[in-house]
Amino acid sequence: MHIFTSLGLVSGFMALIATGEKNWQEAYAWLFLCFIIDGVDGTFARKFNVKNVLPYMDGKSIDFVIDFATYAIIPAYFFYQAEMVPANWMYPCLAIILIVSAIYYGKEGMVADNQYFVGFPVLWNAVVFYAFFVFHNHPALTTGMVIFFGILHFVPIKFAYPSRSRKYFFLHLLVSVAWFVSGGIILYAYPDRSVVGEWVAIAAAVYFGVIAVLDTWGKKKPSETMPPTV
Repeated sequence: MHIFTSLGLVSGFMALIATGEKNWQEAYAWLFLCFIIDGVDGTFARKFNVKNVLPYMDGKSIDFVIDFATYAIIPAYFFYQAEMVPANWMYPCLAIILIVSAIYYGKEGMVADNQYFVGFPVLWNAVVFYAFFVFHNHPALTTGMVIFFGILHFVPIKFAYPSRSRKYFFLHLLVSVAWFVSGGIILYAYPDRSVVGEWVAIAAAVYFGVIAVLDTWGKKKPSETMPPTV
């Protein structure tokens, strides 16, 4: 199982190579594969009781190493190679992406009740995807997104952990699948646009944003919870 998790790093390295060659479509196809591996490896690990079978291997530490590479470093490299902001903003934006990611991973309690990320999670692969493929890389908007999400890492808003959430689990799963499908359509169409894919991707982002507000400040209703299934 740990080998399967580690395949995310191999996929990430392939994304690194594609980014170096400025093959944006292929780079994000590999990063999407990283997303898929990371999305299912924990479920498989719990299903096969890997923690008890291999008690001396810390799967979380392996996961953190891979996630930092594929969710922060490689997207930052893509950001740089694609020249997504003007030169005078490039290094400040890269510094924000990398520094806040490192600090966030060191923050105690970044996952609450195994259901929520506290503060916006390290998802710079998603932020860069939206800026480049969905919003077509408008430099001012891209710069604003980096600053906004950099700050949001440290705002105590609860962002859903879709694969572990007890509240709205199946709805989270459905929206996540729709997001992956829309992302695949957008990548397949690139460099042409897929307006439908873009709107589905935007709707999915809005959905999780609204859920974050409700989970943080909404009234708690026991009837809305359900036992974890993964």
